[in-house]
Amino acid sequence: MMTRSRLAFAIAAILGLAGAGLAYAHGDGDPSAAIDLVVNSPEGEVGEDEGLAAWENIYAVVSHPRCSNCHVDDSNTPMWSGPSYGEARPHGMNINAGASRIGAESLPCGTCHIQSTAPNDHPHAAPHAGLTWMLAPVEFAWFGKDSADVCRQIRDPERNGGRDGAGLVEHIVHDAQIKAFITWGFNPGGGREPAPGTMQAHLDDMVMWTAAGMPCPGE
Repeated sequence: MMTRSRLAFAIAAILGLAGAGLAYAHGDGDPSAAIDLVVNSPEGEVGEDEGLAAWENIYAVVSHPRCSNCHVDDSNTPMWSGPSYGEARPHGMNINAGASRIGAESLPCGTCHIQSTAPNDHPHAAPHAGLTWMLAPVEFAWFGKDSADVCRQIRDPERNGGRDGAGLVEHIVHDAQIKAFITWGFNPGGGREPAPGTMQAHLDDMVMWTAAGMPCPGE
């Protein structure tokens, strides 16, 4: 078990900062477009029950179609699911991202999904995010998996990009700085249903879960 203050120190070391209650902001020339997050790290230990409650909130986000539709297995086929789609089905137009996970073998994801920090204001327009569009690495497959399976994957450095607890927190912070896919998931625009909650709440839950030692359901 890790105290919140110790976790804050670890995050600070990674980011080259120090202290608790760390604030981050990023804008693309327009202050109104800034994404502000604060790593809230109050003193005291975080119990397993608190950690599991935080995990359930995290799972509600990562299992939402805005996130899980591009976290698929080695079929390399993104999914269409969610209230507006009815029954879940593979992405239209026979899209397959290939082993490259970016569509390099046939049709790049970036043909229709745009790398840009411009707002997603227009219904039916191509979605914008601050990274090249792609499927998540196959090791990060979430679609159709239950809470315990996804939990074990996210905490496993061999299947989460080599991240420890502080690295998972930093991943969310960095995403906000460049307005990438997590940021888009909470504000997809264009009439799309967003992931539940807010990015700040998601960050708070990640801090709580990692401080509790990353407990998973059923253990």
